[in-house]
Amino acid sequence: MTGLSTVTLRTNARDEWLNITGEVRRIVAVSGVQEGICVVFVPHTTAAITVNENADPDVSRDVLLALDRISPDRKEFRHAEGNSAAHTKTSLVGPSITLIVSEGQPLLGVWQGIWFNEYDGPRTRKVYVRVLGE
Repeated sequence: MTGLSTVTLRTNARDEWLNITGEVRRIVAVSGVQEGICVVFVPHTTAAITVNENADPDVSRDVLLALDRISPDRKEFRHAEGNSAAHTKTSLVGPSITLIVSEGQPLLGVWQGIWFNEYDGPRTRKVYVRVLGE
C-alpha cells in the first residue's frame, strides 16, 4: 500500500522549528502500512526537515543559534532575494528524511521528534509524506 499526504503549515517567524511528529504519526496510522518506510519531503529551497530532540524546547533554539553562526546574513551575498543564509541552512539540514515504519508507526527514539525547519518565514509551507510498505 502507498499513500501521499500533504501537510500545510503556516510559520510565524523568520527562523522557526515546528514539531510535526503527531501529524506524521497520524498519516502513517491512516495509511494502514504496518511495516515499511515513510518519506517526509519539503519542496522548498529555504525550509528543511530533520529528526531531533523532542523533550527540551531549548534544543531547537540552540540549533537555530548554531546555524545562524554557521550561515549568518552577509552583505557580500549576491542573491537578489536577500535570503542566501536561508538557502545555506536548508542545504546543510536537507529537504527530506526517511523513517522506518514498524507496527504501524514511524520508528523514533524516545527523545526524537520530526521537525519542520523554517529559515525564510513567515510563510505558508507544504510538507509531503509518502508511506510505502505492507
